[in-house]
Amino acid sequence: MTREKPKNLWLSRWGFILAATGSAVGLGNIWKFPYITGEYGGGAFVLMYLACILAIGIPVMMTEIAIGRRGRGSPIDAIGRAVRENGSSPVWKGVGGMAMAAGFLILCFYVVVAGWAFAYTVKMLDGSLAASSVDSLAQVFEAHNANAWQLGGWSVLVALLTLWIVAKGVQQGIESAVRWMMPGLAIMLLILVGYAFTSGGFDQGFAFLFSFDTSKLTGEALLAALGHAFFTLSLASGAILTYGSYIPDGQSIARTTFMVAIADTCVALLAGLAIFPIIFANGMDPTAGPGLIFMSLPLAFQQMPFGTLFGTLFFAMVSIAALTSAISMIEATVAYLNEKHDISRLKAAMGAGAVLLVISLLAMLSFNLMAGWTPFGKNFFDWLDYLTSRWMMPLGGIFIVVFAGYVLRSEIMRDELDLPPLGYALWLFMVRYVCPVLIMMVFLHALGWLGFDPLARWYWIVGAIGALTILGEGLRPRVLPALVGRNA
Repeated sequence: MTREKPKNLWLSRWGFILAATGSAVGLGNIWKFPYITGEYGGGAFVLMYLACILAIGIPVMMTEIAIGRRGRGSPIDAIGRAVRENGSSPVWKGVGGMAMAAGFLILCFYVVVAGWAFAYTVKMLDGSLAASSVDSLAQVFEAHNANAWQLGGWSVLVALLTLWIVAKGVQQGIESAVRWMMPGLAIMLLILVGYAFTSGGFDQGFAFLFSFDTSKLTGEALLAALGHAFFTLSLASGAILTYGSYIPDGQSIARTTFMVAIADTCVALLAGLAIFPIIFANGMDPTAGPGLIFMSLPLAFQQMPFGTLFGTLFFAMVSIAALTSAISMIEATVAYLNEKHDISRLKAAMGAGAVLLVISLLAMLSFNLMAGWTPFGKNFFDWLDYLTSRWMMPLGGIFIVVFAGYVLRSEIMRDELDLPPLGYALWLFMVRYVCPVLIMMVFLHALGWLGFDPLARWYWIVGAIGALTILGEGLRPRVLPALVGRNA
């Protein structure tokens, strides 16, 4: 079968690295990763997290990039072309559809969260965040969300900026934007780290992040590391599959993936070094969660020299991180409309944007006019988060590794990954036997169904991987191809 010719390509490998890193870097990197690092043992947790990145993040990301480049299209089209080349059941295209839908639905509530960062950039600059306590700033935050016009206006602004960049195309839009946004984010982050160094709390912040406390490495810490390793790289959301389809032939998928993972982790750790010294210097709680950004930090900046300037810089940095993530979430949908229905990117962006605005406005109204509408205990915003992060993404991750590890002929992925024999054998073992078990743990934990401590009963994990290996190797030659829809 003749391979699909690419319609769009990154101008350089750095285009993909910057775009993929931008997709991965978001609000989770700015507050969640630094917070869980300090909570679960500092440097000891970082090592555990890096092991989880190697065990789950990198193999799955390599898989998505390889399938995307092989199929040269949106998640549905890329997997569909791989299915046709392989002679498999077309039902596997549904994996691409789930990934694309997950990314789009995440964006529908993410624009509201990104809108907070944009709004606080202005509020920090014009003095609207002047307050004497965290409780006062909590009231400011609640008042902002209670105002439907204000909250909706910032959400719409984020959506329109996202659509404008994506509508301009892969090279002129996305790649041109990330070429200045990601270096700009890095420069602002380094400036904020330098500012934090003078805060008086840098030693405490550094110790919070990097003290090697193995006593805090619990089963909950392992699950936190696994979950963050999976979600932080934008896996199973259609973003990496689509971005991977724009990588030119001949570029090393493994090397590129490692660079994205390293950049994402470095940004998260630098964010911690920028935030926590300021928090400790002002005697605040470093485990305040989302309130750390929108309540504790604005108060801390006010109490420091040049706080308004650096506070504005901080929220501008968060806004850029949010925007680069938003771009990746809708690109899969726009690419699908552009390629499958042969309409211009502008019209594709406008069509996707119309649906995005309707659903995102419903998510925004969950904080004000629709706050009382909570079917089964969740408002519309929470339902979007629950369905995507706890169901669609983990299931999508499991399906994609099963598709790559069991359904596709080995020569397809071997050719695309272009790894040495040992490297390919390691990737195949991880995708077939390790990643499914670990992603299933993330899935069950997110739903509250994991009935054991994975560290206290580590032999359950080893046993599950071993059993899957024996079962897979035993059934694969004859029985498994028929079950998964692959020609024998």
